[in-house]
Amino acid sequence: MINKKITIIETTLNDLDNVASLWNDGDVMKYVGFPNGLDVTKKSLEEKWLPGINKNGNRRHYSIYHEELGYCGESYYKVEKNGKAALDIKLFSGARGKGIAYTGLKHAIDNAFNKGNAKIVYVDPQKKNIKALSLYKKFGFKEFPHPDFNVAEKHFYLELFKEDYENHLN
Repeated sequence: MINKKITIIETTLNDLDNVASLWNDGDVMKYVGFPNGLDVTKKSLEEKWLPGINKNGNRRHYSIYHEELGYCGESYYKVEKNGKAALDIKLFSGARGKGIAYTGLKHAIDNAFNKGNAKIVYVDPQKKNIKALSLYKKFGFKEFPHPDFNVAEKHFYLELFKEDYENHLN
């Protein structure tokens, strides 16, 4: 997908240095519980992670590029057996506030519903991540009780039904 200056592609071996940099960045990873990053290598991603993504419509990982900024981050979805798809988006700090997250998340949502056949997409951002919450609300996500009571105190749980998403965009 190409949108103005933003290009979103399925992540391949060629993108793994960028993914490793993103996942090793503490500023990016602090909201997923890793304030010092993950300390991953391209090799470890290639061997343990890459074989499991983009093999079918149920699990896709995308690399997000900007014409001027280069690699900005990632978006992702994984459709579970219950028909719900977990979503995620992460951007380097220099790519935030430019509409890139909106475009990257929209791409993942569209594909989760259309290629992955999800009925519902969901996110569970940390309550401290106010910017992410604002982004999800723009798409029409609604808050529900968190199914994991162990993290409910620190995380929101938001869902978006396919019909609501389609109506929200029109």
